[in-house]
Amino acid sequence: MNQGMLREGALQGKTIIVTGGGTGLGKSMSRYFLQLGANVTICSRRQNVLDEAAKELMDETGRSDGSGQVLALACDVRNPQEIENVIAETVNRFGRIDGLLNNSAGNFISPTERLSYKAFDVIVDIVLRGTYYFTLAVGKHWIENQIKGTVLNISTTYAQTGSGYVVPSAVAKGGALIMTKSLAAEWGKYGIRLNAIAPGPFPTKGAWDRLFPEPLMKLMDPTSRIPLKRVGEHQELANLAAYLLSDFSGFVTGECITIDGGEVLMAGEFNHLEQVSSEMWDVIEQTIKQANRASKS
Repeated sequence: MNQGMLREGALQGKTIIVTGGGTGLGKSMSRYFLQLGANVTICSRRQNVLDEAAKELMDETGRSDGSGQVLALACDVRNPQEIENVIAETVNRFGRIDGLLNNSAGNFISPTERLSYKAFDVIVDIVLRGTYYFTLAVGKHWIENQIKGTVLNISTTYAQTGSGYVVPSAVAKGGALIMTKSLAAEWGKYGIRLNAIAPGPFPTKGAWDRLFPEPLMKLMDPTSRIPLKRVGEHQELANLAAYLLSDFSGFVTGECITIDGGEVLMAGEFNHLEQVSSEMWDVIEQTIKQANRASKS
């Protein structure tokens, strides 16, 4: 689970823009793209964080053949002018853009009635507005230059089901997912593919701590509701992302692939019965047998 899945050089010659690429899962996915030979532009709002990440990534993945280079550009995905600058600087440095990974996100856990209008707007602006701004800008660039590109959006499992206590995120991720499917149908004629990944728990320092502060973590063991009884490893997500951005997935578009250890399956009505002990099942079994005998007499 901690090993790369694709063959060496699987992304050789490709250039991928990764929003939110300076930290967490974005950095982990960028690292693997670089290992596979891609050039990567990482962007987020804080240039100092990006510069540190770029140095770390190049120290870890530097290649003697000149491929696998990192460009770090500050960008607020809510600002179209800054997005256009990222596109222009990436083309100027690497010659072209082949993939876009919309990974920038914001979220917090709260009863919805406690939220202000501004708090709701902040999440929707980053997650939904930022995704469609960047997708539209890169898509127009590809169509104008007749480039067959690929967009990959990091979604979430509750984008399809909804979830309480993360309503702004659910609204934004749900909208981005519908955009993914809609544009996959509309832009397929240009050779542009769009897909999404819905990750379950993949712990990252920082975001994970903000979402689940220690008092809440004691109440919510994320592995307790996952059939595989563990959280995800970053390399597992990076493997899937690299596949969907590679030519190996050339006939896959408009899909959202869930990678969550089966977590969403536990929403079934009776799945909570896994908490019933073996002794309790013995009692239940005897009760059922007695009830069946009584019904036949």
